[in-house]
Amino acid sequence: MFKKILIANRGEIALRIIRACKELGIKTVAVHSTADANSLHVRFADQSVCIGPPKSADSYLHVPSIISAAEITDAEAIHPGYGFLAENPSFAEVCGSAGIKFIGPSADSIKMMGDKARARETAQKAGVPILPGSEGVMTEESDAIALARDLGFPVIIKAVAGGGGKGMRVVMDESEFASAFMMAQSEALAAFGNADVYIEKYITQPRHIEVQIMADEKGNVVSLGERECSIQRRHQKLIEEAPSPTVDEVLRKRMGDMAVALAKTVKYRNAGTIEFLMDENRNFYFMEMNTRIQVEHPVTELVTGIDLVKEQIRVASGERLSFTQEQVRIKGHAIECRINAECPEKFTPSPGTITAFNPPGGPGVRVDTAAYTQYVIPPFYDSMIAKLIVYAETRDAAIMRMKRALDEFIIEGVKTTIPMHKKILAEDDFLSGDISTKFMERYNNPAK
Repeated sequence: MFKKILIANRGEIALRIIRACKELGIKTVAVHSTADANSLHVRFADQSVCIGPPKSADSYLHVPSIISAAEITDAEAIHPGYGFLAENPSFAEVCGSAGIKFIGPSADSIKMMGDKARARETAQKAGVPILPGSEGVMTEESDAIALARDLGFPVIIKAVAGGGGKGMRVVMDESEFASAFMMAQSEALAAFGNADVYIEKYITQPRHIEVQIMADEKGNVVSLGERECSIQRRHQKLIEEAPSPTVDEVLRKRMGDMAVALAKTVKYRNAGTIEFLMDENRNFYFMEMNTRIQVEHPVTELVTGIDLVKEQIRVASGERLSFTQEQVRIKGHAIECRINAECPEKFTPSPGTITAFNPPGGPGVRVDTAAYTQYVIPPFYDSMIAKLIVYAETRDAAIMRMKRALDEFIIEGVKTTIPMHKKILAEDDFLSGDISTKFMERYNNPAK
């Protein structure tokens, strides 16, 4: 087991990793920008190193500074969390070259599954269903339009290096295609330094279902059930739950088997998530793979009783998975609301000073946060203040517990998305489980 781990991240996920390390008896090193000098992850780590000014490119994305911090503190491994460098294959390679263990998959796996077009081809070879679409990158507009006609509109244009909805355009008819194709390429180039895009048939009312997998370095891969992530806006998830209200045991096993087969095909190790789109007939199709721990991992932890971050650390140190597929049991229901510092009507950021902060408590309530009273939310990073997670025996009971917890959650000084979450949880369609990725469009435009 490692003696010291550096966390190459900030905020709640850095604090989450520190907690796991402490329970494993592992020393921790926090890195931080000057804007995060007073952050809780800095306070609770055993050591801390300032790695640069507030801008991410000069701190949390600056690889030489992070590697230097690991070397001067004698850290044996680096946990990247999610975001920043978590899915950067070059960073994983640099860690290896420096003799530092990267707590995550291999650089080759990140490269293969990070390229959405290659990931799609790999999924097809592994026998995982994929949506009809281009066999590779589409560079010429004329070829792309011809394929879109063959597929039939609507179609979706996606950046091969995409994520977070960037470089993605839904095209409802041919008249919109040329401008959407050019915009997707331009946005992909600006966001990822890669203008390559591909095309798929678009499902108009899909569910977004993802399967958590964990793999060790001995070739063992296990599925830990699915998460329902359909409540989202502009491809950004707002509410996640486990299990999905539409997935039964038979479908869960099919999806889990497919996810495991794909992970084995790419010789995957550590934590990963296979994301699927599901149509109204419960047919599911591979969308992408996230080669890291997910923001929404706590809902899986609560329904399985497995600490995913500890498991990441164990398998990275060379240990076998601490459980088998037969030992994984899905029990009860968990829901997560992402509480962001945003205007809930416009989803515009609301940075500033938190003047009052009272997180909820009680049975079955978990709050993952690095915020506190007088904490200053900087304008440089993601606007998430906290993840509010609840657990109960049934979905209905979990919804009632989440409503109670949201009522208790007091955050003053900045605007938050708490009022929006309360309204969503009161919607009949949410209560009945009749949801899709179009839920927020119906929520914001009731006439539709």
